[in-house]
Amino acid sequence: MDSSEPQRSVFLGVDVGTGSARAGIFDENGKLLGSASSPIQIWKEGDCIEQSSTDIWHAVCAAVKSACSVATVAPEEVIGLGFAATCSLVAVDADGSPVTVSWSGDARRNIIVWMDHRAVNQAERINSSKSPILQYCGGALSPEMQAPKLLWVKENLKESWSMVCRWMDLSDWLAYRATANDTRSLCTTVCKWTYLGHAHLDLSESQDMEACGWDDDFWEEIGLGDLVEGHHSKIGRGVAFPGHPLGSGLTPAASMELGLLAGTPVGTSLIDAHAGGVGVMESIPDSDSNSEDEDAITHRMVLVCGTSTCHMAVSKNKLLVPGVWGPFWSAMVPEYWLTEGGQSATGALLDYIVESHLAGPLVANRAASQSISVYEYMNKLLASMVQDQNAPFLSALTEDLHVLPDFHGNRSPIADPKSKGTICGLTLDTSEKSLTLLYLATVQGIAYGTRHIVEHCNSHGHKINTLLACGGLAKNALYIQEHADITGCPIILPRENESVLLGAAILGAVASNKYATLHSAMKALNAAGRVIYPSKDPKVKKYHDSKYKIFRSLYEQQLSHRSIMAQALS
Repeated sequence: MDSSEPQRSVFLGVDVGTGSARAGIFDENGKLLGSASSPIQIWKEGDCIEQSSTDIWHAVCAAVKSACSVATVAPEEVIGLGFAATCSLVAVDADGSPVTVSWSGDARRNIIVWMDHRAVNQAERINSSKSPILQYCGGALSPEMQAPKLLWVKENLKESWSMVCRWMDLSDWLAYRATANDTRSLCTTVCKWTYLGHAHLDLSESQDMEACGWDDDFWEEIGLGDLVEGHHSKIGRGVAFPGHPLGSGLTPAASMELGLLAGTPVGTSLIDAHAGGVGVMESIPDSDSNSEDEDAITHRMVLVCGTSTCHMAVSKNKLLVPGVWGPFWSAMVPEYWLTEGGQSATGALLDYIVESHLAGPLVANRAASQSISVYEYMNKLLASMVQDQNAPFLSALTEDLHVLPDFHGNRSPIADPKSKGTICGLTLDTSEKSLTLLYLATVQGIAYGTRHIVEHCNSHGHKINTLLACGGLAKNALYIQEHADITGCPIILPRENESVLLGAAILGAVASNKYATLHSAMKALNAAGRVIYPSKDPKVKKYHDSKYKIFRSLYEQQLSHRSIMAQALS
């Protein structure tokens, strides 16, 4: 690089998902300059799903070096970095070496992956305690949260339990591996570890904070009292707001592995979905932005839509919403309460609908021959079907087909893991058109589920009137338009689709002191792309209002069927 050129300042975001580690470089306008990914290993045996922190760190280093190369960025230009990751559980000993969490005894396998369901029994026992702490996780702990998994290890792998010096959320471990600083994030601890973030209500973002939000009685009560020892040294003595600078930045060893400069500031981490929220929540068109209005952000909900969908909204006041996770204080945007809804299978459900239909291979082949995705192909087919059938509008093609999308239970707002999926209106037709109609009805079912979540949150004090969407499904124009028509909310798509990477990079921007707060960094680095508005046709609204009534009745019918069969077998 020509030394006479003024040096750029860029921010680096790292996101460790289930299958890969990704890195992205962003400029001071929040524009993506280059990104790269590297695959990570995973072991699946029944309910047990495991990974290796050593393998993940190698993948992170490879992705960071590749991203810097793609973006032609020199190490001294990177002025801050941040980590986001799945909420998987990492076990390390006093030297930071991996401790196995696997029946296999394989020392590499020291991570229980977020989706691992080995601790269902432990979760049920913890929930039966009716601890008051449970009101801050929607009333019950999921087996995907950390307390049930910790109890499983203590009960089943006693040698590992005695060897572990630190239990960490994956994104906290990544920051620890990079900085040697053991401070934990309010995002991970509050959302997944039952930490009460509001113990810090009167403190500012810039402070180092001793962990005073652990409920020792809860840990004693569930049989994990030994985690309270040493001022909670194994689960976190200190916590910080997302983006707070950690220690002295990158250690010399980590900087060499990453190809960056020692001392580069590292921000306190976020869970991946929450990084997506940070990467889009201020993506507001200039005409709508009012920088003075602190409440504006509380009228928005972010949909992070991929395999599953997270629905995230923030509020200034504590709002308890039954069946919805939270409220979590400062878990995403500091000094705001986070409400976190979700649908367990969205992208995964659409894939299942296509792959399980007889016409699935035909549609896949025809899409491939046109070099487009199966969903783009079916969206085009729907447009032609509207004309062929002389339908009043596209959504009306499914007047006889109704889908309850709870094929993997209902996370929000009913919080019924036993709920099942329903398809009402099937025929013997196995053509590509029948699959395409089923796909449309499933998209609508998912959107009715989002409407249910929005209405439920608003009936408990939220005032959501605008949606923002990111993730893979946000690229599907039909998916987004149906959500706008069905919820009645405009949907803003961000300029940068890599919202999780941008959210992680924003943590680095805050750690570098370029911005005073996370929220001010979001306002500077988030940017709106297109806005999708609901249809103005009153017939479309009337149609969806009617289909929504049927959608709600499908679950009520399921409860009735469940009761009838339970009586028959009693």
